[in-house]
Amino acid sequence: MRSSSRAEQATRESKFFYGWTIVAVGFLANICSAFSISSTLSVFLKPLSNDLGISRGVFSLVRSGEILIGAVAAPIIGSLIDRHGGKWLMAAGGLVSGAGFLLLGQARDFWQFLLVRWLLVSPGDSLMGSMVVNVSISRWFIGMRGRALALAGMGHGVAKVGMPLLAASLIVHTGWRTAWAVFGLVTLGLVVGPSLLFMRRRPEDMGLLPDGRSRAQHESGTSADKAASSRARRTAIADVAWSRREALRTPAFWLIVTTFGVAGVGVTGLNLHVFSFVSDQGHPPMVAALVMSIIAFMQLSTPIVWGLLAERSDIGRLIMAKFLIQAGGLLWALFTPGLLSLYGGFLLYGVGMGATSILSEMIWANYFGRISLGKIRGMGSLLTHAFAAGGPPFFGLLFDATQSYLLSFSLFIGMLIVSAVLSLFLRPPRK
Repeated sequence: MRSSSRAEQATRESKFFYGWTIVAVGFLANICSAFSISSTLSVFLKPLSNDLGISRGVFSLVRSGEILIGAVAAPIIGSLIDRHGGKWLMAAGGLVSGAGFLLLGQARDFWQFLLVRWLLVSPGDSLMGSMVVNVSISRWFIGMRGRALALAGMGHGVAKVGMPLLAASLIVHTGWRTAWAVFGLVTLGLVVGPSLLFMRRRPEDMGLLPDGRSRAQHESGTSADKAASSRARRTAIADVAWSRREALRTPAFWLIVTTFGVAGVGVTGLNLHVFSFVSDQGHPPMVAALVMSIIAFMQLSTPIVWGLLAERSDIGRLIMAKFLIQAGGLLWALFTPGLLSLYGGFLLYGVGMGATSILSEMIWANYFGRISLGKIRGMGSLLTHAFAAGGPPFFGLLFDATQSYLLSFSLFIGMLIVSAVLSLFLRPPRK
């Protein structure tokens, strides 16, 4: 009987952990979320601004407005995730955002394009985007949180690798209107159905614990099993409930916001203008698209490494390293002539960018736990998005004034260095 019991227990332990299904749905949602980001819009900047008769600075305001919409929505959506999970939020986001992409192809004036982006695409992306995906995943994983977030984030990377070349090809052969329609159809197909069918709020609702252990296994497991479970939880603080007011009173909250917010100003600006930056140097559009794909490929291939490191290393030091790698890459690309330095510099920048979604999500989850993660993460997103909203016009208006990206890129390098210094002071909060 004892032998039989052990065999039965081994069978249960070998079952597939449903948390990886949540990761898979997040992977698909991240693919479609990449359709609305700055680097995708960057490919459309020149043809759209020429066709609709607007300057680059004015066009940049589109993205700033979208970031502010996401900022305002973040605390509300964060509270909804805590209460109801991500299932209906993601499905609604895929439906609204997909419809918005389809309507973008019908825009004849800039104000029409602007309204569709602000009223449909941006709200839809907030509902199905990275915050909802990452909070959902962080509830299912603790010890393996880094690799789970990395695997889901690879969807974003996959989209960003192929997006510039796909979008550029569609624009050349069918026009920018058809390109948006294609993105809309893909969004409807990849997000709505999988979210409704497979998303679940938390492992406890299915009789499981984070990282795949059932309650029965946890209670009846051997001392070795419990020791392994304990080791898995050392990467995160104990799960305690935080109110927004309590979190706002901690130095850790404001330091995380400032560290990522300062750098975020330059990230959103570069993402929107990098295609134009490269093509303005006399390179053909496909070279500019290849630069964007190099950045994206690094964002695709490196997160799993960053995630595994974050499970084993001091997260503050990793954040510092990521910012310094980005700064070094931009220095190389900006101040050394030639295609080699252009490709190599942005490759390094992409390596650093590959850590952003992993480390920023892990530090919130590790510092504040799972119970109140949605509301705390939402409040943090409100503030970091407020920083990021300044990036696109910061780059665009400086270009309009100087007819060059040299000043804006140089200031961005300084921002990355400031964020690297701030990361040295990150410490977990105490309640």
